[in-house]
Amino acid sequence: MQSNGNAQTSAPVLIDVEKVYKSFGDLHVLRGVSLQVQQGSSDVILGRSGIGKSVLLKSIVGLLTPESGRIQVKGTDVVGKSIAELNSIRKNIGYVFQYAALYDSLSVRENLEFPLRKHTKLEQDEIDERVREQLRLVGLEDAIDKMPSELSGGMKKRVGLARAIITKPEIVLYDEPTAGLDPMTAREISDLILSLEEHFGITSITVTHDLECAKTIADTIYILNDGSFQHQGSFDELKQKDDPLTRAFFQAVV
Repeated sequence: MQSNGNAQTSAPVLIDVEKVYKSFGDLHVLRGVSLQVQQGSSDVILGRSGIGKSVLLKSIVGLLTPESGRIQVKGTDVVGKSIAELNSIRKNIGYVFQYAALYDSLSVRENLEFPLRKHTKLEQDEIDERVREQLRLVGLEDAIDKMPSELSGGMKKRVGLARAIITKPEIVLYDEPTAGLDPMTAREISDLILSLEEHFGITSITVTHDLECAKTIADTIYILNDGSFQHQGSFDELKQKDDPLTRAFFQAVV
């Protein structure tokens, strides 16, 4: 995704993470992570599996609580909030889970209806229209009455994307959106993410170790290593870096 540098500079900060620490017992996962995501930006956190990328996303939406540090979403503190307060914050955030996390007992239609019934007061005809609209956007209108077990991995990812944006959130967090997909399908999902973000003006954070996904969607890439961000920049800027850590990530990308 290409950005206008001046526009990005003047855009308000929607997500503000400052010196966040998170441990699990003796395992120190996040060690003073700081991040500012401006409105309209598509930021990517790149790093090896198991290094804490998903922990940061879950901390931003209050699914995990850091030991210290500050997290704000649209100027509202996340840390220390009650469930009711967190749910109010989450209404403006879509979350795409690594393996889609569809409800197996619900059809595609019912999976998409669920957040609308939970977070809106739309009438049934409005819900029907919104569901079909989202499925058209991800190219799955014909799958509306299928069960998750009838869908391929790529189709499940598309339904997960549709469900994440169906309440028209300003912010979307993507957790390994191309994980487990073949390269062609992964590219299709990356292109779809880019298209949806441009269509709706979404601000996003994506965590991944998929370089091609990062190349397609990122305005700014942050490399997470040893609990903190080691480098940041555009894809092309990071690809030019000569340090061993960055080369290790980018050597496989042509």
